[in-house]
Amino acid sequence: MDKSVRETSLAGRLKTACAQCSLRELCLPVGLNQDEVARLDRLVGARRKVLRQQPLYRAGDPFEALYAIRVGFFKTDVLNEDGRNQVTGFQMAGEILGMDGISSEMHSCNAIALEDSEVCVIPFDQLESLGRDIGALQHNLHQVLSREIVRDHGVMMLLGTMRAEERLAAFLLNISQRFTVRGFSHAEFHLRMTREEIGSYLGLKLETVSRAFSKFQDEKLISVQQRRIRILDSAGLKKALERRSG
Repeated sequence: MDKSVRETSLAGRLKTACAQCSLRELCLPVGLNQDEVARLDRLVGARRKVLRQQPLYRAGDPFEALYAIRVGFFKTDVLNEDGRNQVTGFQMAGEILGMDGISSEMHSCNAIALEDSEVCVIPFDQLESLGRDIGALQHNLHQVLSREIVRDHGVMMLLGTMRAEERLAAFLLNISQRFTVRGFSHAEFHLRMTREEIGSYLGLKLETVSRAFSKFQDEKLISVQQRRIRILDSAGLKKALERRSG
């Protein structure tokens, strides 16, 4: 097939409306009727491609839109006072980026693609206006904001109370659950982030993360081949967390 024909075909597939998007149940359109989804689809200003290791936005950029991840994987990070980047989250297809800028109208973190990705650009002022007309959409937006608050609280718990192995177990189980919701295998997946980035997110040194991975592998809880993870014993990973909650 001619390259230009292939590119045209790909572009056509990428312009699928919200009503036909396979991620609609994970994104803002959940619970909307066909007419309301069509109105939201008209609101989406563009679909932006972001190449691996390139920023979607950086800290200090003006806040203008939310970004629904259609394809790919991102990390968010902030610059610490000592000049190091602290990873604050990992986001995958079906999740929303950009909410860090709502309060100050300026982004407070960087959003970097961990692989070639694509996002739907949703102008926030228009989204707010549409939300006033469509109660379900406003409710969905509040739910997304609530999930972010809960996720931030979970990270604080990770960093404040758990030992290294518990932090890594919680991280792997969380990633597994999020892949499952998207229809992928819960037991085998490819980590888009490096171990150093995992350590930054979990508040652990690189060597500590590597030791925890090795420990889990020795205990036959997981199998590791570079960034390919296979969970062999999810119950074993959960056991430490269950002991804590117990």
